[in-house]
Amino acid sequence: MTTAAKSYTLEGQILEACSCNAPCPCWIGDDPDGGACDSFVAYNIEKGEVLGIDVSGLTLVKIVYIPGNVLAGNWRAVIYVDGKGTPEQQQALIKVFNGDLGGAIADVAKLISDVLETRIAPIEYHISEAKGTIRIGDVLESEMEPYRGLEGKPTKIVDSIFSTIPGSVAYIGKASVHRVNIPEHNLTWEYNGRNAIQGFFRFEE
Repeated sequence: MTTAAKSYTLEGQILEACSCNAPCPCWIGDDPDGGACDSFVAYNIEKGEVLGIDVSGLTLVKIVYIPGNVLAGNWRAVIYVDGKGTPEQQQALIKVFNGDLGGAIADVAKLISDVLETRIAPIEYHISEAKGTIRIGDVLESEMEPYRGLEGKPTKIVDSIFSTIPGSVAYIGKASVHRVNIPEHNLTWEYNGRNAIQGFFRFEE
């Protein structure tokens, strides 16, 4: 008996920041601070394959406006796909993160009701020792560092009702910088010292 080939297998890291105070109430199902949330989540794929296409080393970022409770959906988003990839790799990433191939990624994707635009651009993504930075030209810039316990280990959140990396541990942090500038889609904001989340994922379907 043969085993069916998987549509995708992805593993890597995320860096997420939003307008809520830390820790973000969305992860336990409460309404966002202020009633709405300005946010982004960046998926950096250290190792991965989609429909037989190697997508290792590439990043995809969703910049989103969440109008109310995170679980109610109706998010608006602009999606950025790593310019380092080939057109074939970029389309493979778009397909999986739009939810077309199912799995846990699709569960998050279906919360977005309006993808305003999908763009290709160079994405600078760096994480080292639980610290993270990301930049997309003059569109997005963020830097975060996790809270730490008495032994210096990052503070974790597990078994939350909502997660952008379902099934994985997430590290609670704070973004010293979080700027987004997409005025043509009314997605422009700047926050300092607000919520940030860092984590590791492995998705397959």
